[in-house]
Amino acid sequence: MERMHVLVCAGTGCTSSLSAQVVEQIQSELVKLNLQTEVKVIKTGCFGLCQKGPIVAIHPDRVFYCHVTPADAVEIVAEHIYKGRPVKRLELTDIDEVTKEKIFNIDEIKFYAKQQRIALKNCGVINPEDIDEYIAMEGYMALGKALTTMTPQEVIDEVKKSGLRGRGGGGFPTGAKWQFAANQPKGQKYVICNADEGDPGAFMDRSILEGDPHVVLESMAIAGYAIGANHGYVYIRAEYPIAVERLEIALKQARELGLLGNNIFSSGFDFDIEIRLGAGAFVCGEETALIQSIEGKRGMPRPKPPFPAVSGVWGKPTIINNVETFANVAPILRKGSEWFASIGTEKSKGTKVFALGGKISNTGLVEVPMGTTLREVIYEIGGGCPDNKNFKAVQTGGPSGGCLTEADLDTGIDFDNLVALGSMMGSGGMIVLDEDNCMVDVARFYMDFIVDESCGKCSPCRIGTKRMLEMLTDICEGRGTAETLFELERLAHKVKDTSLCGLGQTASNPVLSTLRLFKSEYDAHVFDKKCPAHVCKNLLTYSIVAEACRKCGLCARNCPTSAITGVLGKEVYVIDPAKCIRCGACMTACRFGAVLRG
Repeated sequence: MERMHVLVCAGTGCTSSLSAQVVEQIQSELVKLNLQTEVKVIKTGCFGLCQKGPIVAIHPDRVFYCHVTPADAVEIVAEHIYKGRPVKRLELTDIDEVTKEKIFNIDEIKFYAKQQRIALKNCGVINPEDIDEYIAMEGYMALGKALTTMTPQEVIDEVKKSGLRGRGGGGFPTGAKWQFAANQPKGQKYVICNADEGDPGAFMDRSILEGDPHVVLESMAIAGYAIGANHGYVYIRAEYPIAVERLEIALKQARELGLLGNNIFSSGFDFDIEIRLGAGAFVCGEETALIQSIEGKRGMPRPKPPFPAVSGVWGKPTIINNVETFANVAPILRKGSEWFASIGTEKSKGTKVFALGGKISNTGLVEVPMGTTLREVIYEIGGGCPDNKNFKAVQTGGPSGGCLTEADLDTGIDFDNLVALGSMMGSGGMIVLDEDNCMVDVARFYMDFIVDESCGKCSPCRIGTKRMLEMLTDICEGRGTAETLFELERLAHKVKDTSLCGLGQTASNPVLSTLRLFKSEYDAHVFDKKCPAHVCKNLLTYSIVAEACRKCGLCARNCPTSAITGVLGKEVYVIDPAKCIRCGACMTACRFGAVLRG
């Protein structure tokens, strides 16, 4: 039996930072020291603290190493595993605010201290490619409990009582959705897991599938039993190769143990799952477009009703939940609805996983109880904005959401609070913006994404978003007028009110929220022809402060358009605005801070 386990993150982020080579190096060093039978090296899913990757955790010592390179792996094996001396320079630490001493205890590290993991419980803990490890963590007990001790209606009632709401965007009650499908006449029905995660900066679903694929498969089987379905689909984007591979391994293992297929747990219940790869179309996150894609058609939404619970894939009753929603189902069945309902707020039960990114010190994956404030997530867990920059806003819900400001930081995060503030939960993207972000440019970025991803079926979305992008571009490039601002807001409301599906109906949110909260920035672009954040290139000006100029000529030598003139050692250099292309090369070249950008 091994005396020590070495857990190495093998999620997408750490893999891209050479964690696979770290694993190989650790294994090689263990062989050299004849420790390969005493120490087990395990590739796990995401630990959450992506900014610190690659990550290596040593158990039972509870030591957590960050930014580990293959060279560091040699030292970890020689010093810690062989000699029992942890490598302090690589350990994850925090500073105690009272004693000012370093904190090494993982449970006291701020990033983890306020988190409560349910959906991410096994991520970073087990080998996602070994079903035995999932079973050792009470895996498939919920499915066994449902099939052997509960009726389908009792399963649905338990999910209803838990208060679980869909984690994919709208927050629709999961139990109610299952009830609609269960109430349909007996016959062929389907369960779909929506793993088509398309929001910029979002990676919650991918990380769950990479770190704990069996929890999704188990929960899909529970859903199938509850509504009377015998077949399921995982619709996942092809850009997630690690998640797809681990899903395929998990499906094979579950079938081999009789946990999927015919007569599961000798109950007479049959259920199997297949994977369908999506082509990365954002609109296929909308359930009816997703169904069209599964059927081999172009992914375009259709009007509702009928809702998928009545007429879904192949015209049969279908329930669609996203990855995180399913990741909560098995724990609810295992621990009970009262346990889950005791977490969170009155109308938003349980926890929520967020992909925390942007201008934040601790980028990564966090799971907190509903009701946790934005301030706690951004400052206590995320560590605030790096380089002592001032926080400006946080974008929640991706292209479908809106911006929230410092005035909203003490708001408890739940479905209803975020909608009331003009944003939304969405699937869980949380992008932090600081003083160097231009909010007009942020709105343009999201609108450019929406225009590219619109399926084009309805005119408000197809034409309206394109026109909004043109107006935002005009504003950012100095061509905006007072009429542009008026027409932009008017059109944003029209697109919101008249689009066919959720993509178009929420496409205006980033525009409307930034117009409401940062109107002064729009006004500066339009009336002063200035970008306060110095982001919009066409509105920038460069000048040289005569008193600071050393007459060295570095700026002139680096200017690609010869826009800077002066005499080396004799004359102060001057920038010709007519020739300047605002590339910033002069500012980068100057060592004396003589070049100003305004």
